Amino acid sequence: MLSYRHSYHAGNFADVLKHSVLIHIIEHLKKKQKPFCYVDTHAGAGSYSLNSEQAEKTQEYLQGIAKIWQADNLPPAIAAYVNVIKAFNIDATLNRYPGSPMIARHLLRPQDRIFLYELHNTEVEILRQSVNKDKRVQVIHKDGFKQSLSIMPPQQRRGLVLIDPSYEIKTEYKQVLETIIQLHQRFSTGTYALWYPVVERQRIDELERKILASPLRNVQLFELAQRADSDAQGMTASGVVVVNPPWTLYAEMQQALPYLAENLGLVNQGAYRIRQLKDE
Repeated sequence: MLSYRHSYHAGNFADVLKHSVLIHIIEHLKKKQKPFCYVDTHAGAGSYSLNSEQAEKTQEYLQGIAKIWQADNLPPAIAAYVNVIKAFNIDATLNRYPGSPMIARHLLRPQDRIFLYELHNTEVEILRQSVNKDKRVQVIHKDGFKQSLSIMPPQQRRGLVLIDPSYEIKTEYKQVLETIIQLHQRFSTGTYALWYPVVERQRIDELERKILASPLRNVQLFELAQRADSDAQGMTASGVVVVNPPWTLYAEMQQALPYLAENLGLVNQGAYRIRQLKDE
């Protein structure tokens, strides 16, 4: 339990999708002057060296951010994503990859607030160092599933919650939806982004069925596959379910996902799904 370290996977194809969606939602929230909050239930270390032993061991970033790092004519959502990643790298060399907490910290304004939950002892200390006493940011060494409920509804009455566990524990597939429903009951106008891995397709099929049967409304799904589903070990695809998405997100992903499937997928295996799971 709690053995997962995202440093092995930072910048992979799943991060490209997740963070492209995250950035688009944040930029949409910034169109109004009123403050909002960003809540990350599983924040991780916040920032990752792509020269680390862990990153070099798996080299997953080579099939992710590295493949589009210097590309031209990117779809708008991907161009915005790449520009944010470039802001964390001093020159044209890709050395660092920001996690969702640092992406949010980079994009949020002085009036906005950030709540970062992390239970892993080592990761939370690295996260605190990455945040570097930023007064907008609270780092909480607690279970984000449970503790994020305590701040709902947020003082700002506007916000985005990212739920991004490791799924080391199989019950988390059930817990993520239960958490969103509870959060939504307290803060129905918030935007919720749920990331999931496709390791066993039946688990995702079940998650979708439960979303359809839930009281949630206005739910979209965006999925990127690097290779076809199989019984072999490892993640074949990943997706993001968004509750109360910006009205612009669906069209942006219609441009972005075909591009990502073509450029990040393995030979003739890249694929994508876009679904309006539930209407408003």
